[in-house]
Amino acid sequence: ILLVEDDAMVLQITRGMLESIGYSVTAADAPGEALSLFENPDSLFDLVITDVVMPGLSGKDLRERLVAIRPDIRVLFMSGYTADVIARHGVLEEGVQFLQKPFTIKSLSGKVRDVMARTH
Repeated sequence: ILLVEDDAMVLQITRGMLESIGYSVTAADAPGEALSLFENPDSLFDLVITDVVMPGLSGKDLRERLVAIRPDIRVLFMSGYTADVIARHGVLEEGVQFLQKPFTIKSLSGKVRDVMARTH
């Protein structure tokens, strides 16, 4: 899993949650760093979990760039904003998965399982 979050505390906590339930996590605190990691031919991410609102490049724009590189990549958005607010800003297109912050380890685990089970 590639985890992208500009808030250091949220990044650390979410990474810890994911690792505690058995996932291998690479963390990036900026979209540019995430793109560099993703473009590395040795990286084989099954899922990208990204914040929606970040400086420099939004989660939506990051997703578009990731999909251009690898159309089959699964992306899970997370945000402190509600799904309605995010949808109004055009981020939640059909098929895009969303998890509202704050979340529990149970809700994170369930959402990750749901997204990983989907095929494109």
